[in-house]
Amino acid sequence: MWIYEKKLQYPVRVSKCDPRMARLLLEQYGGADGELAAALRYMNQRYTIPTKVIGVLNDIATEELAHLEMIATMVYKLTKDLSLEQIKAAGLDDYYVSHDTALFYQNASGAPWTATYIQAKGDPIADLYEDIAAEEKARATYQWLIDLTDDPDLRDSLCFLREREIVHSQRFREAVEILKTEQAAQKMF
Repeated sequence: MWIYEKKLQYPVRVSKCDPRMARLLLEQYGGADGELAAALRYMNQRYTIPTKVIGVLNDIATEELAHLEMIATMVYKLTKDLSLEQIKAAGLDDYYVSHDTALFYQNASGAPWTATYIQAKGDPIADLYEDIAAEEKARATYQWLIDLTDDPDLRDSLCFLREREIVHSQRFREAVEILKTEQAAQKMF
């Protein structure tokens, strides 16, 4: 079903070690509006969506997994070779005690990822509007992360991700219009 190229969708560079920013990026790794939740939401919804737009959910779900990989790479690079002093200074003591510096699906506040983040109503229009909202929330979160870093390299990757959320929102809006047009045509007969 997929072909995996052993490279990131977009280059991830960071200019400096920044454990505080790494902690904040966990929001997009394991948060309610993060990349894992989005990928799983869309993969799950594709089973009850009309065939005409199933490809949109497949494509975007797959891309969200690529974004998850980018976020993981950012966190890894921002925390590589941290000293215990840096871990403590960044407020990552609790995280370190449970996970060392291994990635764990949680949000920036430390709440673990949960399946309750995923919505699936079974109504295609309702689900697509949920997906649009999810993409807009992710876009907003990326903007806030951009606002919180002074690292130009990290900012570049975050801007790429923010722009992809905009594209995903647009694609879901197009899917809604396709389904509405199809429903209107069926009512005529």
